[in-house]
Formats: sequence, C-alpha cells, structure tokens
Amino acid sequence: MSRLATRFAQLKSQQRKALVSYVMAGDPQPQVTVPLLHQMVDAGVDVIELGLPFSDPMADGPVIALAAERALAGGTNTLDVLQMVKRFREQDQQTPIVLMGYLNPLEVIGYQQFVAAAHDSGVDGLIIVDLPPEEAGSLDQILQQYQMDQVFLLAPTSTDERIAYVAERARGFIYYVSLKGVTGAASLDTAEAAARIEKIKALTDLPIGVGFGIRDAASAKAMGQVADAVIVGSALVKPFAECSIDQAVDQTVQKVKELRAALDE
Repeated sequence: MSRLATRFAQLKSQQRKALVSYVMAGDPQPQVTVPLLHQMVDAGVDVIELGLPFSDPMADGPVIALAAERALAGGTNTLDVLQMVKRFREQDQQTPIVLMGYLNPLEVIGYQQFVAAAHDSGVDGLIIVDLPPEEAGSLDQILQQYQMDQVFLLAPTSTDERIAYVAERARGFIYYVSLKGVTGAASLDTAEAAARIEKIKALTDLPIGVGFGIRDAASAKAMGQVADAVIVGSALVKPFAECSIDQAVDQTVQKVKELRAALDE
C-alpha cells in the first residue's frame, strides 16, 4: 500500500478524520520548511500538501500567491523542493507528502525526469491544479510506473459526468474545492458541500478531502463531519506575512493543534 492509502486506512480504523496541511515550500526562507513540517506533524498533521512555488498561481488567493513570491525571492525552485522532501524523509518515513503546483515547471523539467526525482525524494503524489484529467494521461502513466498518486479536483460546478470521470481515474484521494473562488476565500456553504460529497462518495471508495475556505476550528469541525479529510492552507500560511519567522512558526503550529483538537472532538 502507498503511504496515502496506509494513512487513510489507519485513520478510518480509528474513526478519525485526516488533517491535511498546506505549506509553501521555501516560504519565507528555504531553511524554514523542513523543521516546520516536522513540527506540524508532531502537532497533529496527517498528510502534508507541499506547495511548489510558481510565479503565476492562478487558483491561489493573495495569501498563498504572496507566499510563492517570497519563496521564489528566497531562491527556492522546483528541484529544491524535492531536496526538502528528501531531507524530511531522513526522519519521517510515514507521513504522506503530496506536491501541489502548476504544470509549467513540470513541462520545463520533463515529466519523466521530474517524477523519477520526486519518487526518489519520497513524494507520494501530485496535485497539478491546471492539468485537467482529460489531458493528464501521459503524466499519469509515468506516475503509475512509480506507484505515485495523481489527485484530481472537483468543484461545486462539476457536472455529474465530470464527477464520474474523475472518480474513475483519481488515486490517493479526491480533492473537493468547497467553493467557487480561490484559496482562502471566505464563504463556505457546509450544507452544499455535504450534498456534493455524498454524490461523489456514491461513485468512489476513495477518501474525499475538502479544501478552500477552511480557516479555523469551527469550519474544520463542520467539514470533518461530512468529509474524510479537511485541507487547510491560507490560515497556516498567513502568519509568515505578518510576523517574524519564529512567531509565525509558533502560530502555525498552534493553529494545527486547534484544528486537530476540533477534528477529534
């Protein structure tokens, strides 16, 4: 079993929900990321979603877009992120890591070279926001060679046909975008998300993770009642725009503890 499948199976057997945390690799400085990941795992994170810094992050709101700018300004590139994963794996061989980013850097590096390097580093899967499943076949073939998962996204606007198409092809988990907007948006309709998740679950046994708009313990708890995982990003990234590095790390770890406690209630 993959690390993702193993982790979700463990949580299901414990009747617990997964906390998936987003971290922008290299934000605000490259040396911050790996120690931060370990601290977040210690605080209760089950799956790490590690952002690949990119200059044109079209699905991201201002918080994560600015984090990408800080990471790029600090010198972090896509291959540097893989080295961060490799260093993380020196101490942690259990926590799944999924890279989230955009297609352009992979095109520049080359699918085969990138996936091989990601696998060697200890990456478990990819979320490529601007690669629709209809066009993902060539990358997916390579990922399957390395037993890595390609995680696809569904949204409130996804048709029944699209839901069925994604349910048939996704691996690892399905990422349900809970609102029409970018990361960090404020509006979150729990009832609508619950109805959509029920429809997705009728077509797949994969875990369903909900992201975009989950920002605090209350929203995490509400989504945890209907989904298998909650995915939190902007709320964990925001302190690095507002505080010193040490303060930001402390605030982020504390936020993780609050989210974990809410999910476990």
